Amino acid sequence: MTNTVAPGVKKAVVLLSGGLDSMVSAGLAKEDGYEIYALTIDYNQRHRRELDSARQLAAHLGAVRHVILPLDLRQFGGSALTDAIDVPKEGVGSDIPVTYVPARNLVFLSLTLAWAEAVGARDIFIGVNALDYSGYPDCRPEFIEGFEKLADLATKAGAEGAGFRIRAPLQYMGKAEIVQEAARLGLDAGMSWSCYDPQPDGQACGLCDSCRLRLAGFAQAGMQDPLPYAHRP
Repeated sequence: MTNTVAPGVKKAVVLLSGGLDSMVSAGLAKEDGYEIYALTIDYNQRHRRELDSARQLAAHLGAVRHVILPLDLRQFGGSALTDAIDVPKEGVGSDIPVTYVPARNLVFLSLTLAWAEAVGARDIFIGVNALDYSGYPDCRPEFIEGFEKLADLATKAGAEGAGFRIRAPLQYMGKAEIVQEAARLGLDAGMSWSCYDPQPDGQACGLCDSCRLRLAGFAQAGMQDPLPYAHRP
């Protein structure tokens, strides 16, 4: 597969989980004129429903290619998303919750970087934000800045002066702003999935941290979340 970039063509590898934030991040990449190479990591997460959303979003956004890469992090465990640990439903707390997956964004961005170098892309999009989030350390601006420096040290492209940019366009947006941005971009939020604990009937639980943050964002934006919920706190 060639990594030659045609004149005037901008390529970006977008980390596309299938969630609301990654959907908006991908939408912004498309709006900026990038050809989208979408990467979804199937890490054997309990909320595998998001993989279906990622497929739908990649097709809707016209991704040049969509790779769903298997990586079984259940072999490691250590998180309520990959181990036999209950997903907390008591509300968003101040400590890093058990839904934190050890070094997830570090691992995922490393894979995204490898693909970006292979296809000749120099821009990588990730939908992290440091405001309305669950306290995950790998969503902080310091992490994104540090990884961008590491990317140049770790790659042939970086060593030859063709460095990478880690684009986190939602970094300083609250969830309500992200909801509004999805609407501005004309993206159907119903195509995305955020719930960590999907119910047997296919509804989102409405009580996990991710559901609570998402629902609060829609409420603050004065909009209705189109996803079906078993509970709406």
